[in-house]
Amino acid sequence: MRRWSRGVFSMVLCLAVFRVEAVHPVSATQWNKARIHGHTLVYAVRGSGPTLVFLHGGGDSGEHSFARQMDVFSEHHHILAPDQVGQGRTPDVPGPLSYTAMMEDTAALLQRLKLHHVDIVGFSDGGILALMLAIRHPELVRRLVISGVNIAPDGLRPEDLEELRSSQIPRPKTIDEKLAKLWLTSPTDAELNLGLLARITQPVLVISGDRDAITLEHTLTIFHALPDAELCVLPGTDHATFSGRAEWLNPIVGEFLERAGQPAPVAGALN
Repeated sequence: MRRWSRGVFSMVLCLAVFRVEAVHPVSATQWNKARIHGHTLVYAVRGSGPTLVFLHGGGDSGEHSFARQMDVFSEHHHILAPDQVGQGRTPDVPGPLSYTAMMEDTAALLQRLKLHHVDIVGFSDGGILALMLAIRHPELVRRLVISGVNIAPDGLRPEDLEELRSSQIPRPKTIDEKLAKLWLTSPTDAELNLGLLARITQPVLVISGDRDAITLEHTLTIFHALPDAELCVLPGTDHATFSGRAEWLNPIVGEFLERAGQPAPVAGALN
């Protein structure tokens, strides 16, 4: 079901500037480690209530990518924010980065914590992982919010692709070098394509800045391919939607998540 009216509503609402601040004492972030696929994965937890998973952008961390969302959403949600391999507090492992590997790490963490049917908010690389989770592990995903997402390297602006090509080295070793290789070559067609997007039955809120690093044409292609999607384009906004436009996005995301068809499971203790 395509909700054009909701999408238009979200775009209009983006024009109204207002702040939503946490009004209750902020719970402290707890850091935990899990052994996933033979390596350590560090993840943050905060708050109580239905689980909300934050998946960070490339080279960042959940704590930083969603610094302006953690306090607000942890008032009514149990936040889970894993740091992917080589990023944030999670150590790197030998070899290249892979969206498939990071997605499977995330799925394994949710399964380890006995979580399913959770809401997921993904920024940039995290949004790519969110879409892949909905396709390959649909039982884990209830609703998706994605921002600044591409399903192929050609979704990037031409000038950014050219910069990535010029920065390539034969054997990437540092996390920055590995990320540059990942962004130039992935997601692959086997990981994400329009046919796979058409299999996602969960509601998806697709967010983009009108000056995003992902072309608006590419974002619209993703939006049209999803069976149950809403669109929010933020005016005067670049790729950094969650950090740069929190006063707009927080109420929009909150309203989207509250319109759930089924109650979300409440998280128990996460070890």
